[in-house]
Amino acid sequence: MRVKDKKSNKAGYVQVAKAVFWAFSGIRKNTDHAADVESLTMKQVVIGGIIGAAIFVGILLLLVNLITN
Repeated sequence: MRVKDKKSNKAGYVQVAKAVFWAFSGIRKNTDHAADVESLTMKQVVIGGIIGAAIFVGILLLLVNLITN
């Protein structure tokens, strides 16, 4: 029964994206952070961080390209 409860408590894509966004911005409520710690796995955080960083760099490159051309 514990395995079932642990799987149902796993965070979804939207929660991972929100946690990564708030980590990049540096603003987060302590209660929301505690909920993320309980539901997010290290694998989700690492993959979400890599995807978030790639999107951030892509947006920066696009903005620089639009401004300089």
